[in-house]
Amino acid sequence: MLQIFMFLELQVPCRFQEIVPLKPMNIIRAEDRTEAINWNLLIGKTLNDKYECPQFTPLLTPVTSDNYYYTGVSDAERRPSVSSQIATPAICQPSILNQEPYGSRGYKLMASKKMVGVFITVWMKRELLRRYTVSSVKVCSVACGIMGYLGNKGSVSVSMSIGRTSFCFVAAHLASGEKKGDEKQRNHQVSEIFRRTFFPRLPLDGDNHLPLTILGHDRIFWFGDLNYRLCLEDNLARQLIKKKDWRALQVFDQLQRELEDGGVFQGWREGNIEFPPTYKYSSSNCNRYSGGIPSRAGEKQRTPAWCDRILWYGKGVKQLSYFRGESNFSDHRPVSALFVTQLEVVKSTNAKIVPLPPLSPL
Repeated sequence: MLQIFMFLELQVPCRFQEIVPLKPMNIIRAEDRTEAINWNLLIGKTLNDKYECPQFTPLLTPVTSDNYYYTGVSDAERRPSVSSQIATPAICQPSILNQEPYGSRGYKLMASKKMVGVFITVWMKRELLRRYTVSSVKVCSVACGIMGYLGNKGSVSVSMSIGRTSFCFVAAHLASGEKKGDEKQRNHQVSEIFRRTFFPRLPLDGDNHLPLTILGHDRIFWFGDLNYRLCLEDNLARQLIKKKDWRALQVFDQLQRELEDGGVFQGWREGNIEFPPTYKYSSSNCNRYSGGIPSRAGEKQRTPAWCDRILWYGKGVKQLSYFRGESNFSDHRPVSALFVTQLEVVKSTNAKIVPLPPLSPL
């Protein structure tokens, strides 16, 4: 299982890949929401234990939907009582998250969406919910895997507005393969995700002109197992890895080439990569890349690559750090990033741009 954490100054989006094995039955059968609910319980407990709220769990009354969205600060959140609302889940349609009151400490779950093994969950500090207006939180999924429409590949996205600034978070799992030309399939899936991701207007939106598509947002973050590989002979790639010559290795990186040539993600940015390739490790609990010479019996021959990436688009965003973790329970290594972003808020009758201090990494 690949995990990708991205820490933002306002939100903590977490992206997980393959929270269920990508077996045929898991791909074609109805969604099992148990894994998503369990991950939200675990993430909520971990985040709020840090703020000395060990009794806090994000879902005191378990919600049977894996689509959650925040509807605003309610009176119940300001009183020592609990209220819970549940709505029927639907693709590209939000359902209502239960609202549990714990004052202004800790984090609150803002949105969550699962599609087969891809899962995104967005959290926000409760103290910030009191300071800023958060609205129009919506989710959408796009399946573009087998036959172009199954959920083994694709994306899950969250749209939300904080003050007058709109944010979009896209977690994607793109087509695998390191043969020449496989990158074209990945490019096609990126285009499909842009084309088919849609956040419909809701009655609560009123007359606000809210973004309907990914590119309509002010600040966009795209992260996940994008699966772009290195166009380099395996042995040469391993030699550069041994020398830790990341700059020389990036010359052969497919995604860097696409960013430079404008094939996909035109105008998008990525931070400097100063860490080893994140894929593919031999097995869980192993720090050796799969394959190589001499190869081991039954082991897949794969050229190491930076499959796991974080990109952003929009003005007023600054990346403070970009690094990988060393959790070794997967054949991937997780990547993380820390950003600070400007936020346009309304005070009295005047709009104001407010830069906020960055959130310290957990």
